[in-house]
Amino acid sequence: MHESPPAEPLSHGLKQRHLTMLGLGGVIGAGLFVGSGAGIAVAGPGIVVSYLIAGAIAMLVMRMLGEMSAAMPASGSFSVHAERALGRWAGFSVGWLYWFLLVVVLAVEATGAAKIANGWAPAVPQWAWVLIFMVVFTVANLAAVKNFGEFEFWFAALKIFAIVAFLVLGLLAVFGVLPDTSAVGLANLTGQGGFLPAGWSGVVSGVLAVIFAFGGLEVVTIAAAESDDPVRAVGRAVRSAVWRILFFYVGSMLVIVTLLPWTSMKPGQSPYVAVLDSIGIPGAGQIMNIVVFVALLSALNANLYGSSRMIFSLAERGEAPKGLLKVSGGGVPRRAVLASVAFGFISVLLNLKWPDSVFLYMLNAVGAVLLFVWALIALSQLRLRRRIEREAPETLALKMWAFPYLTWAALAAMAAVLVLMLFDSSARPQLLWSAGATALVLVVAGVREWRTRRV
Repeated sequence: MHESPPAEPLSHGLKQRHLTMLGLGGVIGAGLFVGSGAGIAVAGPGIVVSYLIAGAIAMLVMRMLGEMSAAMPASGSFSVHAERALGRWAGFSVGWLYWFLLVVVLAVEATGAAKIANGWAPAVPQWAWVLIFMVVFTVANLAAVKNFGEFEFWFAALKIFAIVAFLVLGLLAVFGVLPDTSAVGLANLTGQGGFLPAGWSGVVSGVLAVIFAFGGLEVVTIAAAESDDPVRAVGRAVRSAVWRILFFYVGSMLVIVTLLPWTSMKPGQSPYVAVLDSIGIPGAGQIMNIVVFVALLSALNANLYGSSRMIFSLAERGEAPKGLLKVSGGGVPRRAVLASVAFGFISVLLNLKWPDSVFLYMLNAVGAVLLFVWALIALSQLRLRRRIEREAPETLALKMWAFPYLTWAALAAMAAVLVLMLFDSSARPQLLWSAGATALVLVVAGVREWRTRRV
């Protein structure tokens, strides 16, 4: 018999516009605005193909997640789905791994935003900026879920406006419409070694450099459980997010490599700033600094929200301390928010004090975790789809395309990325540390399962 999920004690304060913008904005971050430079440096114009491949994998994962979340919305999203599909060990493992991933990445975002703010106001030390950001977003997340939604709505709106403006200006420059520009043609796409200057191995290295920039999409399905109509909300958010994100990412990469020779790109420098400078936009560096600053705060806000809901869901299922289940009158899991912030603060302190040792190991430990999470999502969908078709086919409001073939294709692609990481000297430490962290969580999950069965 199909079990209907228990009603969530959380608030239902998120509106459709919040979810749609969260879906679009959650994944547009510093990884795109700054990190894409490293991808262009290794793949050349072939980075467009790298983004298409990475984006296609992310899109398939989102579609699977959308299918399961529309059929059975829950604040623990894929952790709840993994438990129903594969057993308690899977729900426990994927939930804790994802929580750990979010609270560690949160430190990178807080520190990155503080560095930019410190550049604008050097009188305020970097640690004080971190403290200000953490306090502001903690208060916003403790007050009401609609506060989180409103923050995220306006952050995402600004990022999307910035990308659309960049695409419009870039296209005008490509065709020589802007003052003091002439049509560039295809010289930068075919010169300097051609479209694939480093061959297909460069494209593969590009995929490794950019795939993790797509992390963050999953928060939409976590948030859907706190909307008025979870089934319709998650379907619409997933549909609109995946196509537009692919358009923003691939479109802006195409503009960048058409306008500028790929050999001029330097890792760590924003290719967006380089393009705006080249077409004579005054103060391009400062404009992008503001956009990156907003992107970092937006990701910080979304990660704090996502981590608190994930640990709350784990507590609901007895996989985390029951004390975290306390919900405020407004339907906010305040203790879960504070637990996530507390660990976030520890991560920030480690990042400020030991960025090249202790924190680097933590960051490496979550480096490839996203792929393990995605793989468990795909495995859960393979199992749950058959069960839902049998027991409650009417709940399949959003279906995975070409099931099960594209699910298997996505799993094969993720396995290929993990194998390639093993043979890539710069990505190998990340993979090995992440595999170690995953193995540790799996061992704990296995011991818990064994003890439960013995009782």
